[in-house]
Amino acid sequence: MRLFAFALREYDELGYLEGYAGEQGFEFGWTSEYPSEENLGLARGHDAISCITNPMDAARLDALHDLGARWIATRSIGYDHIDVAHARSIGMRVAHSAYPPEGVANYAIMLMMMAARKMKLIERTDDAQDFGLHGKIGLDISQATVGVVGTGRIGATVVRHLSGFGCKILACDPYPSEEVGRLATYVSLDELLASSDIVTLHAPGLPENHHMIDAAAFARMRRGAILVNAARGSLVDTAALVDAVETGQLGGAALDTIENESDLYYLDRSRDVLPNRDRAVLKGLPNVIVTPHMAFYTEEDVRNMVRSSTGALLAFSRGEDSPFEVR
Repeated sequence: MRLFAFALREYDELGYLEGYAGEQGFEFGWTSEYPSEENLGLARGHDAISCITNPMDAARLDALHDLGARWIATRSIGYDHIDVAHARSIGMRVAHSAYPPEGVANYAIMLMMMAARKMKLIERTDDAQDFGLHGKIGLDISQATVGVVGTGRIGATVVRHLSGFGCKILACDPYPSEEVGRLATYVSLDELLASSDIVTLHAPGLPENHHMIDAAAFARMRRGAILVNAARGSLVDTAALVDAVETGQLGGAALDTIENESDLYYLDRSRDVLPNRDRAVLKGLPNVIVTPHMAFYTEEDVRNMVRSSTGALLAFSRGEDSPFEVR
């Protein structure tokens, strides 16, 4: 197998890929640049492609296929940035990655606690030497009802860890888990929204989940509730979110992912005027926390992302199945 990696980070991913290549005996090339018309040619002669959460549309897939690529894997759990149907139509096998759920789950709980205790407002006023208490009273999550939407590996871990706080936990998923059911009460999405002080999203970014939290959903939520999203930006209608915050229907939000973020993360855009007004509006709100889609970013998770996605490509090269293949 000859692998080419796009958007590979020299300061963390490269070391893991070098070690794995030495262990498994494959060759690889790489660039830190995201794939574009100008640099796709770098992959010529490589049969395996590794990418991250950058768009892999039909045109890019066709170009890579013409250059010799037969397999593609993303170093992320989500794969909605890849046109999987088109990849299959041209004979390209697609894989994603996996990593332990604790990193994202614990990050989501951290966001939950920061929003509940109004940490953004506290930090802003502290910088201005305003040490008063007015408007800073928070919510103790131990006394809250928390609704967990999506109880796959990450959502189930959130439920398990939250159970130690003593809060009441509601859950919603089309495929209930017996393990989760011992710690949380499964209800419909409508009931979860209406009954929760905090709603945390852990559903996949599938087409049927697009804008699952929209204006109607915000209207069903308890007034003053908090929304946490460490899953996929497409789950939340941003315009409806801003309206809900501005009217006070939503008491706050903590977002590790937002819509239309693909050209921002994980790049240094500190000197650019960003063409992303939604992010600017959200960042300007004192009760909305926005972080740059990095809930996954722990040493253990990055190492597993590289190994599992590359392992899938190696399996493809041997004509074998992989548990990480997108089917």
